[in-house]
Order: sequence, then structure tokens, then C-alpha cells
Amino acid sequence: MKKDLHPKWYPDAKVIVEGEVVMTVGATMPEINVEIWSGTHPFYTGTQRLLDTEGQVDRFMRRLQRREEMVKQQEVEEEKRVPLKLSVEEMSLGTRATNALQEAGVTIVGDVMDLYEQGEEALLALSGIGQKALIDIKRFLRAEGLID
Repeated sequence: MKKDLHPKWYPDAKVIVEGEVVMTVGATMPEINVEIWSGTHPFYTGTQRLLDTEGQVDRFMRRLQRREEMVKQQEVEEEKRVPLKLSVEEMSLGTRATNALQEAGVTIVGDVMDLYEQGEEALLALSGIGQKALIDIKRFLRAEGLID
């Protein structure tokens, strides 16, 4: 076996933090200088400091608040977009058919759906609703996924 292969072992090596000996350990150097050790590290001491470099926390909180506002706004828009709650004007049926539905007291798509479920004859019985309007109503209901 080669001689002087292993380094010299110091069983009482000093660990020095900021010029103060904090403990002794076994090492290959007689003195070990460190900046942080378990006695001063926030993770081990339980005293954690939050460093706000250039307002990063404030910027993050503003971004988080904007994101929450956007999500709320999208939820409101999606709720408005519920097909059964849409007004009859948004069906794009034409002036005559839209006016005929409104005169009959049908103001939202849910009301049109109720009439459609009674049968096509219920819709055709309304004055001002003809075959073309019926086709447009069915096309809209299919596009919104309300009928097959």
C-alpha cells in the first residue's frame, strides 16, 4: 500500500463562523471557516426573514389580485353565456321572428326550448314564425348543444 495516500485527519477541527469557534468536528483541515451554519440559518432557528428585493412581493401580490379579478370576470361572462339564459335577440332569427317571439312572451332561449319540446307545431302556431324561422331556431339550438 502507498504511503501518504490519505490526507491528515484532524479529530478536533474547529468550525469558525464570523471569527467565533462554534463547534469542533473531525476533518482533513485544522480550521473550517463558514458563513452560515445550523445555529444561524433561518430554517433551523425558526426565525425566517422575508427580503423584499425591489418590491417583488408587492408585484407578485398585484399580479395575483389581477389574476383573481380576471377569473371572476370570466366566471361572470360564462354564466351570462349559459344558452338557456340568452335573450331571443341573440339567436339572430331576424326582426319578424324575434318580434313574434317577444309578442308571445318568449324572451329567453329557455322559453323557446320549452315551446320546442312541446313540438314544432307549438312554434309554428305563433304568428310570424314560419318554416325558415323554425329552421333558424333549430340551427341555433343545435349549435348551442341543446338538441341533437
